Formats: sequence, structure tokens, C-alpha cells
Amino acid sequence: MEVRTRFAPSPTGYMHIGNLRTALYEYLIAKSKGGKFILRIEDTDQERKVEGSVDVIYKTLELTGLKHDEGPDVGGEYGPYVQSERMGMYMDYALELVKKGKAYYCFCSKERLDSLKESNEHGDAFARYDRHCLSLPKEEIEANLASGKPFVIRQLMPREGTTTFEDVVYGTITVDNSELDDQILIKSDGFPTYNFANVVDDHTMNITHVVRGSEYLSSTPKYNLLYDAFGWDAPEYIHLPPVMRDAQHKLSKRHGDKSFEDLINEGYIVEAVVNYIALLGWSPSDNQEIFSMDELIEKFDISGISKSPSIFDIKKLTWMNGEYLKMMDFDKYWELAEPKLKEAVKTPGIDLKFVGELLKTRLETLNDIPELVDFIDALPEYSTELYIHKKMKTTEEIALESLKAVVPVLESQGNWSNDTLYECLMELAKEKGLKNGQILWPVRTALSGKPSSPGGATELAVILGKEETLRRIDTGIKMLDEKLN
Repeated sequence: MEVRTRFAPSPTGYMHIGNLRTALYEYLIAKSKGGKFILRIEDTDQERKVEGSVDVIYKTLELTGLKHDEGPDVGGEYGPYVQSERMGMYMDYALELVKKGKAYYCFCSKERLDSLKESNEHGDAFARYDRHCLSLPKEEIEANLASGKPFVIRQLMPREGTTTFEDVVYGTITVDNSELDDQILIKSDGFPTYNFANVVDDHTMNITHVVRGSEYLSSTPKYNLLYDAFGWDAPEYIHLPPVMRDAQHKLSKRHGDKSFEDLINEGYIVEAVVNYIALLGWSPSDNQEIFSMDELIEKFDISGISKSPSIFDIKKLTWMNGEYLKMMDFDKYWELAEPKLKEAVKTPGIDLKFVGELLKTRLETLNDIPELVDFIDALPEYSTELYIHKKMKTTEEIALESLKAVVPVLESQGNWSNDTLYECLMELAKEKGLKNGQILWPVRTALSGKPSSPGGATELAVILGKEETLRRIDTGIKMLDEKLN
């Protein structure tokens, strides 16, 4: 049997982390078994549909490398792959259940249904339907239909016994049928409900594994009863625990939590985000943390999925992102870094590629670039206390002495390369009986005006050029002179 999974998002806006994790696990389950990964757009809830959302879905799947084998844009033998384009079949399947006595027409008005809720002695927002229309005579049903009276079609649920299903993650789950309501299958506008369309589509598309959030566990008995009513085999269920902001709160865009698009805009790279999301609820058999997509496909196993909620740790993602940037092929890295460097550095003549090389191992995210290079265009205001460094054994006095000694050495330098500059500064330290850091730290500080920089003293000198280097060292000398004298 060919394994077939489907990602079935609703086009309601951005791609949140939980959605992307579901898509990723579905992709990995299919590909690890040599199967097919299908994209289906579930747009039956027209009120929540957001313009442009489908494009966001396509773009996200493309960026993350989750290439679907079938879908609205690539076709396939089980199309159409957009629910609103499959409308004709849902009513037919619902009417089939009506004929079988597994579903029935309901003509109750909104006012009557509201009155059921109001009469609920517990004051619950939801009251189970009282089956008022189940016993309507055939003649009355036909007359109502002929007159165009609005209706819904409800599934007839058993009231006795239990319904049991197996979930790969949560095990055996049993529900008392007495707790189940006669759910609506077809709404009064003719559109199917999510629960009904979902089952019909999964069956007609030969979906073998259904992956979704654990919030759908309570609906699964209803799905299984639909499968039973039609005489269909139910798929394998894999319900995923929620992704949490902290121990108490689920991730929520409404509360400021990041979507996939937000993370990319904040300078995280796609591969790192995908890698991190893969580990939100799944553990490999070994302690490996950094995976390529091919490695994920090779190592992914359903048995590694946990039933415990996962906490989205932005610090862990940031660390992982930094590791990816360090390991990344330079040409690929440069494609990502160059636009940000060009935007951040406006001084003409700067060797941005050299700057990029220095940054590569120092970045956590691409959005760190502007702050790390802002000293290039303009020396920031800084305190002379920055020259004091315990490890480098520098004081303001030593810094002043070093900078004054450095000036003639640099002025006489014709070969303005990193190796040459480093060599002559080391020679100067030896001549003056100073430690290397007592020369290099003051120069680095004078050139950057910052406690940290993307390179050492000589590398910054190469970036800034001879004229600007000497100008900034002169500024440092004047600041120290003013402070000390």
C-alpha cells in the first residue's frame, strides 16, 4: 500500500509554527516510506478566507522544500484539490447517508436552536440537538424541500455504547456515544462542514495517514463513525501535541508569537527553522540535533513523536540558526547576507564581501548584520572606559601610549593588507615591551567604538582604509588626552 499524506490548510492568512510542523511531519512520513505528499486547500469556511493566503501557502512550502506531489497548482489524479471546487460531491455523499438512515434533514430555525442553548440548565454555550427533525414524516420533509425551506443535514449518532479508535501517539481512545452530538454535515448555504468535507476528501484521495493537532482528538470519533456509516476504512491517525509559548500558553499569533514568515523576516534562515520545528515533538533515536532535509527523511520515525507538548524556545532556535550560518556554503550565505550589508553600509569603496566573511561565524541571525556593521559608516559615540580591558591588560594610559605609537607605523605602511598590518603591529608590541592585546585592543576600540566587532584591529583597518583608520585613531588619542590630561 502506498503511503499518502495530505497537508490541508485553510487559507486564513499566515503560516503559524504549528501548521508548518504538521506539514513537515506529513511530508517526512510520506517521504520516509517512499509515498506521496498531497496539498489540499480547505476553503469551505468562506468567512475566514483571507485574500492572498493561498499564495502564502505555496510560497512557504516552496521555501521549506516541502514539495507536494499533488495539489491545486501541480494537478494529480484525485483533483480538484480545492474544496470549493469539489462542491458537487459533498451533497451527493450526504444524501447517500440520508438514504441509508445514517443522516437526516433538519429544518430548525436559528431561533429554535438558540432556544435550546438558552434552556440548557447548566448554562453551557453548547446544547446538544434534541432531534426534533429526526421523526418528521416523509411528506413534510418533501414539502419543505419543494418549498425551498432552508435546511441542514445532520449525522445520526448512536446514543448507546462506545466508539474506540487508535492513535499512533496517544494510543487507544474510547468515547461514550452518549456524549456525541448529531453533527451538521451540510450547512444551510450548501457548503459542507469541515468535519464532513475532511472525511470525504481523505477517503476519495486515498489518504492513508492523517496528521493533525491533538485538539482534533475529540472530533475523531465522529470521523470514525462517518467512515463506518459509508463502509470505508479509516486512515491511520497521528495527533500531535500542541506547540507552547510556555508551560501554560499555546503559541498564538494574537499574543505576538511568531509565524514562519515573521521568523524569516527577522533573519532566521529557512533550513534552521525547519530543522528546529522538526524537533518540536519528535526525537531521533540518537542525540543528533542538526539535520539536512535528506537526513530528516532518512531518520524520521513516527514512534519518535512525543505526546507531551513542546515549548518553542527562541533561544534554542537562535543558537541553531547561528550553527547553520557557520556551516553554510559561502556563496549561499552571501546571497542572503549581501542585500542586508548593502542596505546597512552606505560608505563607498567598502569591500562588503570581506566584511561578510568576517561576519559569517559571528552571526546568530541575518538581522544582526546592521548592528554589527553600523560603525563602518560613522564612528559611534563611546566612552574612553571602553579602552579598559582586564583580559587584554589595558588601561586608558596604556591605550593612549599604544595609539600614539601606532600612528607613525601605520602612516608609513604602503601595503594595507591584513597580514602586513598584523605583522607590523606585533613588531611594534615587541619593541615597546607590550603584550599583543595592549596594542590590538586600543586600535580595535578606536576603529569601532564598540565593545565587540566583526573583526580584530587589523581587519577593521582593512575595512575602513588607511585614511579613515588614521582619522579614527587620532579621534581616540584626543579623547584619551582630554580624559587623562
